[in-house]
Amino acid sequence: MTTHPLASLHAPSIADFEALAHEAYERLPEAFRQLCKGVVIRIEDFPDDETLREMECESPFDLLGLFRGIGLAQGNAVMETGQFPNMVWLYRRPILDYWAEHEESLGDLVTHVLVHEIGHHFGLSDDDMEAIEAAAG
Repeated sequence: MTTHPLASLHAPSIADFEALAHEAYERLPEAFRQLCKGVVIRIEDFPDDETLREMECESPFDLLGLFRGIGLAQGNAVMETGQFPNMVWLYRRPILDYWAEHEESLGDLVTHVLVHEIGHHFGLSDDDMEAIEAAAG
């Protein structure tokens, strides 16, 4: 009896997501990555309760990622004393849930969420973010 190749697979861990996010970031165009210096990428299973309330989410599965910080679109590129670095959170469980219901590859989905959230840092349009994703593909 042969075992199906998927029989021994497990859901990607937080460490797996960190690797996917790092690979996605490395595939982004060099000019975009240079502008992103200092942005911290964090992986969590779910957003915390405060974030869910703030974002008016009905479910912890509603939010795939989030940018927190002072983006260049707000005109302050200089970090002030005591200020946290700009951060992007990717939420593993909601991303996995979305992935299970769509035809997109997990790597492409992580790239999409990462670019979209980093795009907030720069105040980019959806068209700009789509072009960056296409260049990363």
